[in-house]
Amino acid sequence: MSVRVLVADSDADRSKAIVGACEARDIRCEASAQGPDALEAALAVSPSAIVLQVDLPLIDGATLALILRANPRTREIGLLFLSDRPDAAEIEDLDGDVLVAPIDPEAVVRRLQVMLMQNDAADPGPADQLGPGGVEGQLAQVPLGDLLQLFHGGRKTGVVELARSDGREGELSGRIVLSAGDVVHAETGVTGGEKALYRLMGWDRGSFSFRPEPVSGAPSIKTPTRALLREARRQLAESAQLAFDLPPSDSHAVLQVTPGSLPTVIHPLTEEVLGVLEDCSQVSEILDRCRFPDYQVLRTLHTLVERGIVALRTEPGTFGEGTPRSTLFNPAQVGRLREWMDASRPRGGPNPDAKLLLVASDDRARRDIALLLGAVPDVELDARLAVGAFGASDLAPMGRVVVDSQTGIEIIHLPIADRFAPLWPAAGHGALGTVCVLSSPLAEAAEAIRTVEQELRKRARARVFYVALMEKIDDVATETLRDQFELVDASSLFLIPLDDAERAQDRIRDLFARIVP
Repeated sequence: MSVRVLVADSDADRSKAIVGACEARDIRCEASAQGPDALEAALAVSPSAIVLQVDLPLIDGATLALILRANPRTREIGLLFLSDRPDAAEIEDLDGDVLVAPIDPEAVVRRLQVMLMQNDAADPGPADQLGPGGVEGQLAQVPLGDLLQLFHGGRKTGVVELARSDGREGELSGRIVLSAGDVVHAETGVTGGEKALYRLMGWDRGSFSFRPEPVSGAPSIKTPTRALLREARRQLAESAQLAFDLPPSDSHAVLQVTPGSLPTVIHPLTEEVLGVLEDCSQVSEILDRCRFPDYQVLRTLHTLVERGIVALRTEPGTFGEGTPRSTLFNPAQVGRLREWMDASRPRGGPNPDAKLLLVASDDRARRDIALLLGAVPDVELDARLAVGAFGASDLAPMGRVVVDSQTGIEIIHLPIADRFAPLWPAAGHGALGTVCVLSSPLAEAAEAIRTVEQELRKRARARVFYVALMEKIDDVATETLRDQFELVDASSLFLIPLDDAERAQDRIRDLFARIVP
């Protein structure tokens, strides 16, 4: 069978990581380290996509792209450029999408998946498939920013339709119009233009479909697309950092001072927010009525609250602290958990808690992790753990993480003894993930859970996290676990010091933040 993807990159470690990430998703792959070898491979097998280093030795990426585009056999190959130079994203004659360092192999794979889906959609298929050149999928697998980057690089013209189910707001939809790869219009609800695009970029769940079609009408967005996407990512990053401080959309903002006491010269954004406050109070409505992006409006409201000019209330006419908030999850994470749970349960079915499996290498690991979890305010542990009555053979809930008044995560202890092997696949079905807890010595602990860990990792989209409980943390421990479990990176590995309670709690919080889909 011919390869589907060629990785042409002189950085051996990066190339290996990208190839490994591709193969983990059943994307056939081969690698080249120099321009001539990459050209020979591309001409021989005509891959569907090429990951191409801009500064490739002997024949650089831009020159190689020109050669490929001039050949009828290779002119339709999708190109994804990699560069260690930040300014490479601004080079207009690179005929494809561009990723600049630091480069995440997972981000590379996500963009490749869209390229491959576009190629598959262009082939004849079932009657219910999208038309030629169309593509559809889930935002959980392919983020909207990656989609728009690829459509921009491919100079696509058409419409991206978005849909998302929200338990609090019902069905939400959005629409983005592209002309020769440039975003020229966006809309969602009553909001349009750049503001709508920034709001849609915050969607990390839901479905998308792209249909090539002619576009008409005056553009509502004129900012260059790459600048738009950079600004959207900046706003999302800052919003995530301030998530606990920004007002919830279902809260109400009420002016606490008389209009005459306000300064006569204020920022236009602040002036607009205060003007809208005269007609409405619910934060979600304020966001819709203001012309500025949601993040800027929320940040302005936060500043006004800090200065005592505005107060937040749970509903009009009643003071309060707003919706109770989890100490483990910020509002955006709570929303993603709810949406993941809504998508996982049968239509019309009950709303059970999410399920998280816990595998402990021995009694000491199970006891120590229970003590750490018990110190977290939002975790309710099974009473048997406190009296030592919870054993290694108990396939039962260890406790529950309270997310909010309606949502929780049940922590299920999964025994590691071989006689429980027939139950492991059933226990893993529909789980958020599995947390493997290991005590020292790490090599022996890893061997103790190896069989169950490997069985659970076989499941499609399995998510496994590794927690090492140690008296002393060092680099040797990290390398030991990475080797034992063949981890490409350390994003799923958490080393927790037992002799530093404050740092241990921080790592527990990091773990739960990573568990959120």
